[in-house]
Amino acid sequence: MSDTSARFAQAGLPVSRVCELIQETDEQKWLIEGLWARQAVGILGGEPKCCKSFLALDMAVSVASGMPCLREFTVCRTGPVLLFPAEDSLPVVRQRIEGICRAAVATFGELPLFVITAPRLLLDVPQDRDRLRQTVAAIRPALLVLDPFIRLHRADENASKEVAPLLGYLRELQREFATAVILVHHARKGSGKGRPGQALRGSSDLHGWGDSNLYLRRKAQGLSLSIEQRAAPSRNDIPLALVEEEDALALAVVDESVVTEPQRASARDRVIETLTGSEQPLSTQQLRKQCRMRTATLCKTLAALAEQGQVIRGPQGYAIAANPAPFPVSFPDAPIDPSGNGNGKQSRHAQLPLTLNHQLA
Repeated sequence: MSDTSARFAQAGLPVSRVCELIQETDEQKWLIEGLWARQAVGILGGEPKCCKSFLALDMAVSVASGMPCLREFTVCRTGPVLLFPAEDSLPVVRQRIEGICRAAVATFGELPLFVITAPRLLLDVPQDRDRLRQTVAAIRPALLVLDPFIRLHRADENASKEVAPLLGYLRELQREFATAVILVHHARKGSGKGRPGQALRGSSDLHGWGDSNLYLRRKAQGLSLSIEQRAAPSRNDIPLALVEEEDALALAVVDESVVTEPQRASARDRVIETLTGSEQPLSTQQLRKQCRMRTATLCKTLAALAEQGQVIRGPQGYAIAANPAPFPVSFPDAPIDPSGNGNGKQSRHAQLPLTLNHQLA
């Protein structure tokens, strides 16, 4: 500290000139390169059943073992990991970690990965906060994983004044013990649009708190990972899959060159699917919005389905017919005379009395 900085510190808060601040190399910036900053706090978020816990455990195994996370992201700092799985049973946690170790070629028995086995840990209870601080002080983990946030408090997630102190406490742990913190958290159901961070449940403080944030979404082609960094470039739509090889079950990055977009359902199929899933008739306007198609295309599709007996139109709108025709059949206006073929000559073969429309209902 320079003489000037020391003089200012005596008068109040400690200060340093900007040129005296510690510099970091690129390697020192990361805990897991490109995925999580070295001493970052942040959210691992996603809707239920999006493999958030699998990703959190994969990161824990990587930091503890030094093996690449998801077999893709290089680990820049290894060290002990402290984990509190508030929802999964301890045998399930062990089984998952053993599977990830086999996938990552890490030695399960040598991992410095510590699991808090207490039945409860509440960040809004002073005694629990003190016990967690003592545990972190004893282990000095490079990474602390808390999964999930909803089981770690009794506060109102939507109230900033109740959430902010909990996040502030975790930030204090990060700064005091130079540890990274991953907080697993749920996103709202049906929140597939817009920025992933804005889809998190509860107060917007959760999104703003994170230095590194990860978001998992389940799309038509599979799982997708988005990476959001406060001080580094972000990445979106990294395809992931939960891969099972023998007795190893773990997430892995999918080769983007083999990921293909699913074929979009036809207008006819989309209309039938939408009407089938509705408990009441739908108007043309409602169908247009839900099927996401132009009015002209919708009207043409509805006319064809009505002619085939697949849908009916009533005062309230369109609905699936009670007994739709399974195979549309069209009859000629008049029967064909088997004695002639229309050119004055006799036909040697009897003609079929009807024509079939080969478009399946």
